[in-house]
Amino acid sequence: MIVTQYYLECLSQASYLVGDETTGQALVVDPRRDVGEYLADAQAHGLTIVGVVDTHFHADFLAGHLELAEATGAWIGFGSRAEADFPVRHLADGERIVLGEVALEVWETPGHTPESISLLVFEHAADEVPYGVLTGDALFIGDVGRPDLLASVGHTADELGRMLYATVRRLMTLPDAVRVLPAHGAGSACGRNLSTERSSTIGDQRRENYACRPMTEEDFLALVTAGQPAAPDYFGYDALLNRRPHEVLDPARRAQPLDLPEVVALQEAGAVVVDARDPLEFAACHLAGSLNVPADGRFAETTGMVVRPEEQIVVVAPQDREEEIVVRLARIGFDCVAGYLREPEGAFLAAPDRVERASRVTAPQLATALGASVPPVLVDVRNVGELVSGAIPGARHIPLAQLRNRLGEIPADRPVVAYCAGGYRSSVAASMLRRSGVDDVSDLVGGYAAWAVSAQPVG
Repeated sequence: MIVTQYYLECLSQASYLVGDETTGQALVVDPRRDVGEYLADAQAHGLTIVGVVDTHFHADFLAGHLELAEATGAWIGFGSRAEADFPVRHLADGERIVLGEVALEVWETPGHTPESISLLVFEHAADEVPYGVLTGDALFIGDVGRPDLLASVGHTADELGRMLYATVRRLMTLPDAVRVLPAHGAGSACGRNLSTERSSTIGDQRRENYACRPMTEEDFLALVTAGQPAAPDYFGYDALLNRRPHEVLDPARRAQPLDLPEVVALQEAGAVVVDARDPLEFAACHLAGSLNVPADGRFAETTGMVVRPEEQIVVVAPQDREEEIVVRLARIGFDCVAGYLREPEGAFLAAPDRVERASRVTAPQLATALGASVPPVLVDVRNVGELVSGAIPGARHIPLAQLRNRLGEIPADRPVVAYCAGGYRSSVAASMLRRSGVDDVSDLVGGYAAWAVSAQPVG
């Protein structure tokens, strides 16, 4: 038996190759859209990918089921409740997928979405205890998948929560030794308390996962619905697109290099310039009106918070990372990339009238400003669950995922300072506010962590 986990740090997303070396048959579960790594590994192990299974309609990324089916001829499997606009193999509860000695058993595990399934993996078809369980977004390490209303049209959070309660109770009937192999890890917006560990066991989750402890259904509902992070707007777009036929990702397609006049013309026609450089580089010099979403972080997910899927994008990338940035956008279904700015530093030097600097403040500087007669408006763009660590007094809490739709709450006639936990999201937020017409905007270097260490409380 071969079980390989593929983990994308930037999306906290895990996919799996499960294969039987005796027959050469394999499945890929919850694949990402750039499928070359699965194909290469299958070939290296002498495996043929015969099936692709999505444990549910994902909302945080565009899955690679269509790409793998086109490349291999594999069937596409979903749970029996799934309704897709392309041919699928509906997998019923208790159904077995036999690859040879290796077998997988389907369990319906609704709650994150109504069609969610998990797959028990048996090294030998006759084994009584499975090797592991691929839990999708039903059970994470340290958490469970929150009820996903964006991917579950027609269902309420209460209905999904009660389904999830039954699902967790069912998964807890598995023996302690069964490995738990989830579809997401720490940082994912699909839950609030996910571990950095990428696998666990049922026994460990029974002991350590708050949602797996014995409790009433009502107590469970209260726990799993509290403190969840705001979902990016693109989640609804991806959840819908994953149900429909759409253009497959062409691995041979390359991003188009553009000169600054071409970029400016596209920007003036409505394109969004996404600058993926470090906040320090962006602050020093950037094209006026561009958004700063640094590549070294949750780039795709964050871009999906501040750019609409239908908007055309021009990329300003760190050196030699242009193709990487375009692929990362494609992973969330953002294919409207016109190209990237060729040699941005030289282009900016040659056109000083088109560039600007961004203001950043340190925690001591912010403390001084807050004591002035006209203090700045503070905008806290962290998620609600992060507020337990504290907040700067007087700050308006608007999670970054909601900021685009709540720009009207920010006064344009006063200085504004945006802050997050460490300084990544605040640079994104500040650039969005400038683009929306707020002129005097700064972001807090080091975020709330820097404030908590070095700034004195105000007032």
